[in-house]
Amino acid sequence: MIYEKKNIGKAKAELTLYLHEKVKAIAIAERPLILICPGGGYEHTSKREGEPVALEFMARGYHAAVLEYSCSPHAYPEALLELAEAVRYFRKNAKALGIDKNRIYLTGFSAGGHLVAEYTVKRKEAFVKKAFGEGKSGCFEVNGLILGYPVITSGEYAHKGSFENLLGKEYKEKKDEHSLEKLADAAFPRTFIWSTTEDGSVPVENSLLFYSALKKAGVSAELHIFEHGSHGLSLADERTGSGDPSKIEKKDCCWMDMACTFLGPAIS
Repeated sequence: MIYEKKNIGKAKAELTLYLHEKVKAIAIAERPLILICPGGGYEHTSKREGEPVALEFMARGYHAAVLEYSCSPHAYPEALLELAEAVRYFRKNAKALGIDKNRIYLTGFSAGGHLVAEYTVKRKEAFVKKAFGEGKSGCFEVNGLILGYPVITSGEYAHKGSFENLLGKEYKEKKDEHSLEKLADAAFPRTFIWSTTEDGSVPVENSLLFYSALKKAGVSAELHIFEHGSHGLSLADERTGSGDPSKIEKKDCCWMDMACTFLGPAIS
């Protein structure tokens, strides 16, 4: 395994790589990459939704990476530009790293789900290209998303704290501009969403609203709502339970199987 840490962006956010090495005994030249953005309400990035998830994807044959993006007091668009830089890095170095650049996927949990979804909407905007001196948007493209109990709306079912941390002093003025159910369009990549009915922090309506918006836009999407489970389940088993029974819901563990089936096998 290639294990490497890199600092990116003005705030030196941490990008950790978990890559399969190229070895003669295993004749696999390229693998898809899963880039993970943990949750944490834009206040911090959850360790429970980082490395354990990356290692699970890696065990299934994918390359993986975790971006511990900048949170409050850093405000929008700092984290989004860090994510853009990470995607750009993997695209520009795909051949050397053994990455299939037609299969670069983003996974986001909670506020991390908001980050990857908003990035996917705004990756082609002028401010992203300007930040990196890029005339073309191809180096910022992604091929699919996995959203776990994502923060989506700034409306009735909002997780208010996430938007306050994201926008700082501009919260009241700008919050509607970051309500993603209003921004989904036909250019959005195929998306897998999962959540739970019992989520008491980020209401399940966030996932329902976004799935409905994607469907209306004609985007290929799949939604799974589990009956039981608290917010922040991550892998939903003992590996990420941290001794808290509310973070273990064995019936929900299958989200990983379903998401990988949706994306397609890592090795074909």
